[in-house]
Amino acid sequence: MKRFWLATLLAGAVATFGAACSNAGNTNSNAPATATTNAAAPATNNAPATNNTGSGSNTANTAHSSGTTGDDVPAIVRAALPDATSFTKQHKDVSVSQIATIERDTKTKVKDTDHHSYLGFSTSGGGARKQTGAATVVEANGKQMVIVYESRNGVPYIKEVRAEGVPQAFLDQFKGKGHDNKFLIGQDLKAHGADEQTASAAADAIRQDAVIMQTLYGSAHSH
Repeated sequence: MKRFWLATLLAGAVATFGAACSNAGNTNSNAPATATTNAAAPATNNAPATNNTGSGSNTANTAHSSGTTGDDVPAIVRAALPDATSFTKQHKDVSVSQIATIERDTKTKVKDTDHHSYLGFSTSGGGARKQTGAATVVEANGKQMVIVYESRNGVPYIKEVRAEGVPQAFLDQFKGKGHDNKFLIGQDLKAHGADEQTASAAADAIRQDAVIMQTLYGSAHSH
């Protein structure tokens, strides 16, 4: 079973609000702490990848977590994580140096320094609480898209992308891709019925988010 790197955000939610994150050339000193309103956090959880691979000077990322009710979670997130019975909304700041690197690498503009993600949890029959998934929401050409992530050796990869009004054949191409992919229409991606403007905007938004997720949560790795 694949482990979700963000699950460790629960560990020590009550006892501590910071954990060190290492980075190949960039260090995030504040790992997020998680609090939930739906259920008490267990003592141990699956460990995520919390090392960064972004370049630049050492910076600190401020993390904020909060338990959320169903009304606080976008419907598209709840639909993408159907097994979740509770959610934690995670906020993590992207530093100025990280933004510069992300914008350079993706040729996109980062609009918000406060990155949001949603962690879904379920409670088994025995009362054990486990993470069922992690998702983010991006907007492209006026359409909201939910990106579901999975972890491979601590590196975030896209498991699924969902969006209303966008051909699923187009969205399915993002499965298995990560921050190292280029997401270029006409090269590793085809429009598959999506109009050119939407396809291009979606590719840019999803790639930027994948790079941000790697910068904030991914393990260092060689290319």
